[in-house]
Amino acid sequence: MAPGPPALLLLLLGLLLLPLLPGLPPRATGCPAACRCYSATVECGALRLRVVPPGIPPGTQTLFLQDNSIAHLEQGALAPLAALRHLYLHNNTLRALESGAFRAQPRLLELALTGNRLRGLRGGAFVGLVQLRVLYLAGNQLAKLLDFTFLHLPRLQELHLQENSIELLEDQALAGLSSLALLDLSRNQLGTISKEALQPLSSLQVLRLTENPWRCDCALHWLGSWIKEGGRRLLSSRDKKITCAEPPRLALQSLLEVSGGSLICIPPSVNAEPPELTANLGEDLQVACQASGYPQPLVVWRKMLQPRDGKYECEATNAGGKARVLFHLLVNASRQQSQQLPAPQAPATRPVGQEPQHEGGSMAFRALGLATQTAITAAIALLALTALLLAAMICRRRRRRKKMPVPSGEGTLFVNDYSDGPCTFAQLEELRDDHGHEMFVIDRSKPLFTEIPPEEPPEHNPPEGLRSGTRLPTRVAYEIHC
Repeated sequence: MAPGPPALLLLLLGLLLLPLLPGLPPRATGCPAACRCYSATVECGALRLRVVPPGIPPGTQTLFLQDNSIAHLEQGALAPLAALRHLYLHNNTLRALESGAFRAQPRLLELALTGNRLRGLRGGAFVGLVQLRVLYLAGNQLAKLLDFTFLHLPRLQELHLQENSIELLEDQALAGLSSLALLDLSRNQLGTISKEALQPLSSLQVLRLTENPWRCDCALHWLGSWIKEGGRRLLSSRDKKITCAEPPRLALQSLLEVSGGSLICIPPSVNAEPPELTANLGEDLQVACQASGYPQPLVVWRKMLQPRDGKYECEATNAGGKARVLFHLLVNASRQQSQQLPAPQAPATRPVGQEPQHEGGSMAFRALGLATQTAITAAIALLALTALLLAAMICRRRRRRKKMPVPSGEGTLFVNDYSDGPCTFAQLEELRDDHGHEMFVIDRSKPLFTEIPPEEPPEHNPPEGLRSGTRLPTRVAYEIHC
């Protein structure tokens, strides 16, 4: 029997309301390409996706996007998915999370970001996730957890941070996690952790700190005492093996087996070199602040006064205490006036033996004190004056030699042939042998050099060279030994 009109109307109304019933799979026309959609679940894993695919049904509660190449969550990509409860984004290439990236998912319970390339977490990255219970951040590249990173996760129960490169956990990094029951910080680069960092975790039941390079000094004394007094219940038998990496005398020893007297620190000592410096206005300077201690102190510069000429403070801090040293900077404002004057041109050459001068504007010269600059300038001027006096004395001596009479025969070159006495150049004849080589032959038939006695100078006008009572040098024969 065919249904009547009322039955047909009810049938049509049921078909129209069928997609709106909860728990039923979305229509095939609302599933993204290459994804699988069933019930309230959408699977888009391992599809080489670079972005969140469009067309995901708004009623989706579980979304699988793992094993893709998603490097960035586009603004508003997850906005239509307000009903989302479970989001799996592990094993992608995410490098950063924008502030408010999950603001439109207030019902999200589980978020998996394991195996991405996250280097840091912004303070507002998890804003809006007021219902989140489990957060997976393992296997990323996190190096620091800054204050209030997880402040907007009041109901979070599990935080997985293992297998990162975390070396710094700030005191308020875990603030707001009053419901956290499990914290996994194993296999990181933590050398120390403060008591204040774990104080907000009032509901903590499981703590994992193994496989970190712990520095067993006075800053970690509280952790050993805390575990022995009551924290042991938070650690499994494997998690109790907190091994020291530093100092060398405690390496490979368990923190629980090290006595409190062995966990020591060396307070810092600090020194600024130089303690005082004068510089020109607008000039860049470098002042070394050297600090020592164990563990290695953290060095911070602070300006003490606002005026141009003022004092600066270098502070070194470690777990053993603090040390400070003052540095005084004097600024020479006369440089601007000197720059308005035309600069004198440097000479093209400098006298031989004169030391190179430091330019007045060079960093090496300006970094010196005023007294040192004055001393260097005076020394350079004295060297230049000495060089000029030496040059004048040499020129005067040459003039005197030119005015002195030359004795006869001086400058004659004699050749000793070890036969019958000396000979002059007049007796040498230049010849060439068969091979074209030069040679000299003595011709004895030519007359020897005739020596003429020097004329005596008039007594009333003695030469300038004899006024001091000195005698002329005798003739000297320079011989060539063949």
